[in-house]
Parts: sequence; structure tokens; C-alpha cells
Amino acid sequence: MGAVTAPPLTLVAVFYLWPVATLLARGVDPTSVADTLASQRTVEVLWFTLWQAVVSTTLTLVFGLPAAWAVSRYQFAGRQLFVSTLTAVFVLPTVVVGAAFVALLPARWEHGAAAIIGAHVVFNLAVVVRTVGAMWSRIPVALEHAGATLGASPLRVFRLITWPLLRPAAAAAAAIVFLFTFTSFGVIRVLGTVSRSTIEVEVWRRATRLGDIGGAAVLSMLQLVVLGTMVWWTTTIQRRHAHRLAAPTSGRIKPRGRARWTVGGVIITTSLLVITPLLALAQRSLQVGDHYSLAAWRNLGNNEIRPGVRLGIDPLDALWQSTLNAALATVFAVAIGGSAVVAISALGRMGKALDTGLMLPLGTSAVTIGFGMLITFDTPPFDWRAEWWLVPVGHALVATPFVVRTTLGVVRALDPDQARAAATLGAPPVRAWAATTLPALRRPLATSAGLAAAISLGEFGATSFLSRTGSETLPIVIDRLLGRTGGSFQAQAFALSVILAVATVTIVILVDLGGDHARHT
Repeated sequence: MGAVTAPPLTLVAVFYLWPVATLLARGVDPTSVADTLASQRTVEVLWFTLWQAVVSTTLTLVFGLPAAWAVSRYQFAGRQLFVSTLTAVFVLPTVVVGAAFVALLPARWEHGAAAIIGAHVVFNLAVVVRTVGAMWSRIPVALEHAGATLGASPLRVFRLITWPLLRPAAAAAAAIVFLFTFTSFGVIRVLGTVSRSTIEVEVWRRATRLGDIGGAAVLSMLQLVVLGTMVWWTTTIQRRHAHRLAAPTSGRIKPRGRARWTVGGVIITTSLLVITPLLALAQRSLQVGDHYSLAAWRNLGNNEIRPGVRLGIDPLDALWQSTLNAALATVFAVAIGGSAVVAISALGRMGKALDTGLMLPLGTSAVTIGFGMLITFDTPPFDWRAEWWLVPVGHALVATPFVVRTTLGVVRALDPDQARAAATLGAPPVRAWAATTLPALRRPLATSAGLAAAISLGEFGATSFLSRTGSETLPIVIDRLLGRTGGSFQAQAFALSVILAVATVTIVILVDLGGDHARHT
């Protein structure tokens, strides 16, 4: 069993616990805490981080709840396509979502709070629609009909019957959206300004631009405390207000009369909100100045600003680097996650502890993880900053929990008598496991591999600390090209964003098709 527990334990201990502990030890001391918290800049960053997250979460609920109602209560043409589109946008790299809003908005509006909040709403709509919609589909329609029969208005029925049952799911969705927007990095890097900066971006700025390791470490730990408190509060609320409901109802009806127009309006409005920025992204990749051309696509391999002067980044090399990192991160995540699933399912209480440890990186921002790894592995004998495997390992640290969650449920659902029967027939333990369990893991591991690849392709926070000159990934190159003047550079950034978006969406579609095939076999 030690052979299967060693890889996940090593991953968590060496590349998560050690860097976080180093960050605390080297950066957090009474002087740095006092100086950072007393800074007016810190107050401004904290305030903007908080209020934009609250507004983004509120507006995401406002736009997401009607869509959740429509997909949970009604069957209409394109329903599954609508949900899949929202999901695909949610898994897009945040830098692509930011680039889409740069492409959509006029130059005077593309940087600032309105653009940031709009990008957050579009990015997170799927969280509300899927989380709240799943709960809404479990609420018996008869309960709402009974309230209406007794004379209650639709608003009163919703307030007294539907909303109390939806509240746990809505709280969970709001908490997830708040966590994503509170720790926003890629969107803020693309759409923000110095005065419109979140804690994540401020940590990166202080660590890489100002050399203020202490201030960056204090802000990282402060953010970690806020996130931990938010997760604890949400868990408490869900337990207190949780309701047991029936399985999802399959009796969705076709909208008729007034409901038909209402559902149609909700779906069209939400679809336009999501699709318009992506269409603008594709359109701007074909526009240089006032003219349409394929120049940006043809010149992706040309990084010269003018003869003899090069840009310093190579878009095509970044494409190759991202592909290589995604392949390596996928292999690492699937191998480590697969061994972790075997250990968790076999070790009882120790397995639960290992499961909890593997989930820790999900509750920590990618910037904090990358920052911790940067300052931990910067001196001999552990000077690994230039090692080819460090970035893929950082990506695998974030992707491995998804592998575990996707696969563990399948293992726990297997009948243990099959393995016992194989052992009774004389098969050694390894062969018995390979004959009874391994076949069931192939599909969830393939799904996990797709998720890991998508996560790696779009990872921006940790990579901003760990990548070296000459090994930039696509998100980093897109961010740098968007920051340069000249329409040709922005058009190249939009073209690369389209490539990254298409690759990510293709992976998601393949994962969904695999899941649908598994449910029908």
C-alpha cells in the first residue's frame, strides 16, 4: 500500500504544505503584518476585492436564477445545448474571458469595474444554473400548485414555498461565485488597472514587481483566512437549512402561453450575454486597425516588432509549451490521482485524511501556491525554478483533486464481492484488482484526463510565478500581447485566445460525450 500512498502524499507535502509553511515562515512577521495592514494601498485593494466580489455574486444570481428556473422546469429545443454552452464558458481560461471583453467593449470601457463585473457574471453563470437548477428540479411541482390553488400569487408561492427549499443550493452557488470572484486573477490582469486590483493581483505585483515578499505573504495569508472562513460559514448554513427532497423529476413540460414567451426571453437574453463576447473575440482576431484580414493569424510565428527588433515572446512556442505542459500535467494528475483513489478506498480513516489533504489546494488560490513554490524552490539543493517539470507539477497539484472526485465515487460503487471472488479463484491481489476494478476506472480516468488538460491549458495564477523567460504559456503571452500598443499585437492576442478557447471547449465536449456514453451503457 505504501507504493500507492507515496505519490499523493509527496505531492501534497512537498508542493503544497512545504511552500505554504515557507511562505508563513519567510514572509509573515510582526513588522510585515503591521506595515501591510497599515498601508492605505492595502485598504484600497481589500475594499475593491470585497465589493466587486459582492456585486459580481449578486448579479450572477440575478441573471442565473431565471435561467435555472427555465432549464429545471421546462423542456425546450436546445435546452442541453444551452446548458453545455454555459458550462463551456465556465471552464474557459479566465484570460480568454478577459480578452473577450476587451474585444467587445469600446476602448474607454475595457478597463474598470464594469468590465470586470461583466466578465465575472458571464464566467460564473453556469455555477448558478447547474447548482440551483439541480435543486429546483427536485422540488415537487405539486407543492407550488397547491399554493397557487389556495390563492397565493406566483411571487408569494416563490417566497414562501420555493425559495426556502432553494436557499441551500443558492447559498452554495453564491459561495462558489464569491470565492471565484474574490480570488480573481486572470480577469483582473487583463481588465483591471492599478486602482482596480484584487488581492490576487496585488500579491503578484508585490512579489514580482516590487520585491515586497513580506507584504505579498501577508496578503496571501489574509486571503487564505477569508476563504477558509467563507467555506466554514457556507458549510454551516447548508447543514442548518438543508432539506431532503426527492430525486430529480423527469416531468419537464413544454412551455405554453405566457410561459413560452417568458422562457424564450430568459434563454435568449442569457445566451446573448454569454455568446456576444466570444463572437467579438473571433471578430477582433480578424481585424487589424480598420481593416479585416488574416494578418494576425498568418503572423503568429513572427515576433518581430520591426526588422532586427523582436517582441521577446514567441506565440507559436507558447502554444507548444502549453500543449506540452498540459500533456505532462495530465499524466502526473491521472497517475497520482489514480493511486490516491486506490489508497483512499482501502485505508479507511487514513484514506479520509489523505482525501482531505488532496482537497487543500482547491481551497487555496493558485497565486498563493505559485508564490509559495517560487520562494521555496529558489536555493540549492532545491533550486528547481528552471526545471522543466515544475510548471506541470504545479498544474497537476490543482488538477489531481478533480481526478480523485471523478473516480472515487466509481470505486466506492463497485461490488467488493467481485474482488473476493477473484481472490477465491486463486488470483493474486494485484491481478484481482486489475480484473475487477481497473475496467471500471478507464472511463472516469479518461474524463479526469480531459479535465486535467483543460485546467492546465488555462492555468494563469501559479504559472505567472513559475514560468521562465522562453517557456511562457499561452495565457501569459495573451496577457502580454493585450498590454502592448498596436492593433496587430491585440489581434494576435485575440487569435491566440480563440485557439485556447476552441481547444478548451473541444475537451469539454469530449468529456461530456464520454459522460453521456457512460450513462447509456
